[in-house]
Amino acid sequence: MKVRNAVVSTPEGMQAFLAKDIEGPVLMLNLLKFKEKAEYADGRETDLSGAEAYALYGQDMIPWVSSHGGRFLFSGPAHHLVLGEADELWDQVAIVEYPSKEAFVQIVSAPEVAEWGVHRAAGLEGQLLIAVTATGTEEGPLG
Repeated sequence: MKVRNAVVSTPEGMQAFLAKDIEGPVLMLNLLKFKEKAEYADGRETDLSGAEAYALYGQDMIPWVSSHGGRFLFSGPAHHLVLGEADELWDQVAIVEYPSKEAFVQIVSAPEVAEWGVHRAAGLEGQLLIAVTATGTEEGPLG
């Protein structure tokens, strides 16, 4: 399996996602790799690390997503790849729940998000974004 981090999704990737038969809430598993030092496209000087620049994006995104019916379920540092192989480990893992796949696209496509996205792009070396649906029961996740 080939793995390639990206910073921006392709139109084809979004169309394929929307074409999937996914009903109801969708969870987005974010595997984030940060730049050592933030690099802004406009060339501005900064002493921010990539993680610090990305955190500026997060300060606006968390309330934005929440105000549109989504919620941040989990975020934390990645420590070690226990199973499998990858050239490099991601720095952070986050899980965000959206009301639907359509809501996800609407939320992340808003002009406000593009404005805040300068910090995201400055801080991210790349990421994987995996759409997941919850299938667990009260008896447990494999129920």
